[in-house]
Amino acid sequence: MGAKRPTISDIAKAAGVSTGAVSYALNNRPGVSEPTRRRIMDIADRLGWVPSSAARSLSDGRANAIGLVVDRPARVIGVEPYFMQLISGIQGALAGGPTSLLLQVTDNAAAELAAYRRWWGERRVDGVLLVDLVQNDPRVELVQELRLPAVVLGEPVAPEVPCVWTDDETAVIEVLEYLVALGHRRIVRVAGPTRFVHTQTRSRAFTTAVARLGLGEARVVHADYSDEAAARVTRRVLTGGSPPTALVFDNDVMAVSALGVAHELGLSVPDQLSLVAWDDSALCRLVRPALSAVRRPIAERGAAAVRLLLDVIGGGPVEQVKTSDPELVPRSSTGQAPAG
Repeated sequence: MGAKRPTISDIAKAAGVSTGAVSYALNNRPGVSEPTRRRIMDIADRLGWVPSSAARSLSDGRANAIGLVVDRPARVIGVEPYFMQLISGIQGALAGGPTSLLLQVTDNAAAELAAYRRWWGERRVDGVLLVDLVQNDPRVELVQELRLPAVVLGEPVAPEVPCVWTDDETAVIEVLEYLVALGHRRIVRVAGPTRFVHTQTRSRAFTTAVARLGLGEARVVHADYSDEAAARVTRRVLTGGSPPTALVFDNDVMAVSALGVAHELGLSVPDQLSLVAWDDSALCRLVRPALSAVRRPIAERGAAAVRLLLDVIGGGPVEQVKTSDPELVPRSSTGQAPAG
């Protein structure tokens, strides 16, 4: 049959039965004997027959797909390990089942909203995962308006919205207390874009902990997760008045970039400057000195979000699932604050 996709008629011809008998066998309905059913199933398997997703969608209303739209610059996604870890967890939870992942990258919020409307209108997905929530996020209102099943990967935003979240506040406090124990007082947090809820959560926790610990010279600056922006910000804070002795970054890519800037400026890490990265990855382990990092359960979040979304699609209850806690992994990029 060459490249032609096998059909029910092909199976019927090979088995010497009617197409009706094949339909009964493939759909596990009465109307054929058990030996005939087994023979038909064996032939279908040998021919490589799989049920048509379009026909299956017409029969049970399911697309057997979930959607994920990532609204980040392509240059950032291309080098940031976070999304690869997240997708690894998502795919791990989907493996072996009938549901697949439909992934799209957009460059603006309007395109993302349009994707959800199109997917749902064309019955291409049964539900979606929402990442990178912003304050008063229009996506939450849209999925509720469309009655599109959705799970947020982030903090709870409303009682009726299911989510999977990680306690970032505790991790921020742990990092600050660790650096203070090493004698650091001038600490700068290089955060992601201010519009993201998770950025606001971490910054709020940082500011509160700074006040409690009496760190008058600690502050927050912002970049866009890219290595270029991180390099610019790092140069600015390290060459300005009263430079920090420790920098904490919102992702691993920015921390690696800062390590290069420190070398460029002749600063020894960790003797003169300590660095901490968010979201531990191979990047953190492979550079020298290896970067101290906050290890978050990213793959676990992805897998838990898939399981929750499939439950919601199946009519299950709304839940707000908390993952295991992040942990600080000290490595060679952090040390005692320099004297003076």
